[in-house]
Amino acid sequence: MKKYKQRIADELLKNKLKGKGAVLIQGPKWCGKTTTAEQIANSILYMDDPESKEQNITLADLNPKLLLQGKTPRLIDEWQIAPKLWDAIRFEVDHRDAEGQFILTGSATPVNTKEITHTGTGRFTRLTMRPMTLYESLESNGDISLKQLFEKPEKINGINNLSLQDIAYLCCRGGWPRSTFMDKEIALEQAYDYYESIINSDISKADNINRNPERTKNLMKSYARNIGSQASNERLKNDMINNDSFSLDTDTVLSYINALKKIFVIEEVPAWNPNLRSKTAIRTSETRYYIDPSIAVAALGIEPNDLINDLNTFGLIFETLCIRDLRVYAESINGNIYHYKDATDLECDAVIHLRNGSYGLIEIKLGGDKLINEGAENLIKLNNKIDTRKMKKPSFLMVLTATNKYAYKREDNVYVVPIGCLKN
Repeated sequence: MKKYKQRIADELLKNKLKGKGAVLIQGPKWCGKTTTAEQIANSILYMDDPESKEQNITLADLNPKLLLQGKTPRLIDEWQIAPKLWDAIRFEVDHRDAEGQFILTGSATPVNTKEITHTGTGRFTRLTMRPMTLYESLESNGDISLKQLFEKPEKINGINNLSLQDIAYLCCRGGWPRSTFMDKEIALEQAYDYYESIINSDISKADNINRNPERTKNLMKSYARNIGSQASNERLKNDMINNDSFSLDTDTVLSYINALKKIFVIEEVPAWNPNLRSKTAIRTSETRYYIDPSIAVAALGIEPNDLINDLNTFGLIFETLCIRDLRVYAESINGNIYHYKDATDLECDAVIHLRNGSYGLIEIKLGGDKLINEGAENLIKLNNKIDTRKMKKPSFLMVLTATNKYAYKREDNVYVVPIGCLKN
């Protein structure tokens, strides 16, 4: 039996199956989509099984209903290999008139969407999975709940057991489920293998366009240098030109970025646009992030000791880890994550905005009193700019850190929480 660590997506999947006929689980390769679906599926079709792949594709064209027979919920793994299955499943859901019939998993959007004639509205719902958070991989003790912070506790108590060296390792290893069971040296190699697969194969399979591996390397390295920023495609292009032996334009850069988005390697954070007391212009560009910090580490060709010796780079890589975890935690409580930056360069690394209009402001810092104070000052400054006559006050202000020993509430009401204490 496969080893399995509980995922936050487990309960989300069960709930979504109660409300729709089919659930599409999407996300990057190797993040655990199929394994999570297998925990609840009562029958399974592996579309890319080498022994039956061609037969499966043929049946999807000639008689897709045969592929859909089996105990429910039925898992259709890597469904996008045969996009016509989407309409067949939609039809089947309609005629069975029951919830919880199918689970679809896929690590890419279909190349040929022309074969899909119906959106699936009302029949399908989506669940995005990402690499494991520190709470899921059992490295965070979960002393502090993001959900409870929205209830504005007077005191919080948590003890962090992760050192700076631990955080450096976890950034480099990433949240790939199988790597969490491996010895450290072996685990660190997995992100590099993942990166090599992206540049040599996966990016070209995204839309069946052959892409140059060296150019992909240059883009991914440039992107890694600019994570946590709103760098333009033009800036990425100029950064790449020094190492690109071919002519290069921004449209080409954009096509590579879009391909990486299709295979869930890149996931950017949209800008937050609050109501402000002043007329300060707000930046509207999305903020650049990889879906897991280990991808940026592999693109830069570095390891844990390199991060310890370069705290500026470490800070950006750590921010990527925190954004990954915050996305997962926020979505489990009906929230989304945003980034704020205005014309005065006042910035907020993460804004967690819930469906009910509540929101929390978060600054991400490696740790230490100086950086924590800077983060708290930024949060208070932004808090004072918000026009609370037109929108709610923030539910909380939080500095999320790497190395602080304790989670606590400051006298200015700003929470200080180590990532090793946080959960959803």
